[in-house]
Amino acid sequence: MRMYDLILKKRHGLELTDAEIRYMIKGFTDGTIPDYQMSAMCMAILFNSMTDKETATLTLEIAKSGDTVNLSEFEQLSVDKHSTGGVGDKTTLIIAPIVAACGVKLAKMSGRGLGHTGGTIDKLESIEGYKTTVSCDDFLKQTREIGVAVIGQSGNMTPADKKLYALRDVTATVDSIPLIVSSIMGKKLAAGAKNIVLDVKLGSGAFMRNLDDAKALAEKMVVIGKECGRNTAAVITNMDEPLGNAVGNSLEVIEAISVLKNECSGDLRSLCVTLSSIMLSLSLKISEQVAIEMVINALDSGKALAKFKEWIAYQGGNPGVVDDISLFKKSEFTYEIKSEQRGYITKMDTESIGIVASILGAGRQKKEDKIDFSAGLILNKKTGDYVEIGDTLATLYTNNVDSIYSAVKLYSQALKFDSEKPQKVPIIIEKII
Repeated sequence: MRMYDLILKKRHGLELTDAEIRYMIKGFTDGTIPDYQMSAMCMAILFNSMTDKETATLTLEIAKSGDTVNLSEFEQLSVDKHSTGGVGDKTTLIIAPIVAACGVKLAKMSGRGLGHTGGTIDKLESIEGYKTTVSCDDFLKQTREIGVAVIGQSGNMTPADKKLYALRDVTATVDSIPLIVSSIMGKKLAAGAKNIVLDVKLGSGAFMRNLDDAKALAEKMVVIGKECGRNTAAVITNMDEPLGNAVGNSLEVIEAISVLKNECSGDLRSLCVTLSSIMLSLSLKISEQVAIEMVINALDSGKALAKFKEWIAYQGGNPGVVDDISLFKKSEFTYEIKSEQRGYITKMDTESIGIVASILGAGRQKKEDKIDFSAGLILNKKTGDYVEIGDTLATLYTNNVDSIYSAVKLYSQALKFDSEKPQKVPIIIEKII
């Protein structure tokens, strides 16, 4: 078997066999197939796509290319959630204790933030003492005992995906649906959960900017997940404005705690209820309505909040932050951005707002960059709100006073105003189950 022949076959739009895909992924992972040949294959896939069968095989081979997590002891109860990335997305911090309090097992590996999007692991590390690296045995033990564990991604999980993504990133082949699906779902399969819920973001702060593309991605991931033996569902959600009001690591943890305390409602709580209920519906084999009732009860009774404290303490963090948010590190400087015009906010460039948080110190441009856990911003006004001249649009938090000028300038450019109130876009755009 030669890689040249496989490239030619895919260039002509023909279907690769399971054996050919296995050969390709194994060879690329171990270095016997060079980058330039895999680059040619990625381009051929970009132009000619792959069948569902090809994509499912590619996904399985990526999942098997490195370490995997065995959650079989939890059988049907294991569940995972994946977001395609957004600004202010702290849903895992809320969903994890909710579903664990309802009796399912969430053993999750999450990533760090890069560019304009935040990462769950960075948020959790803003809690003093929280350990994001534990042994596999301890990871399973914690899941077994309290129902929830969230750690950083293993260095040897899906090495094929790491190599493939790095190649796609520099060869203009990122936006291929089969390659996106196999990348996301390969990691989810390697993480071991029987049930997977996908949060596909749509809008100015998301990878997907139009509904047709978001729907195509969501539908394909659900199909491939099911092809690979996992109960899979997807939700397309609005990312035309940041999720919630906080953007930045400790600020987002504080907001997540307020949701668990039933101190705030709105889109963030609504999305978390929806995602949690779908996770429970899949894993417990119950109707979504019954699952919603369980989720609301977990929040109203305080069980989800108690589970959050238990989870944080188990992984070495200080659960005292739940009752005393002053325990979080504070930024040295704050600055209120005042509106220079009146009218309704009709549009927010969410990607730019994510970059504002990064400028203030909350994000990184390279994986090696250090972040400031206390940095970020609180949105005092969002899309649809009426603003008078002098009203506070957002409050900035940073330890680098020199960053404020650039942050204010970019944030001011990210908002559009009009005399007419815009139509509200719902947080849940579509469900694919």
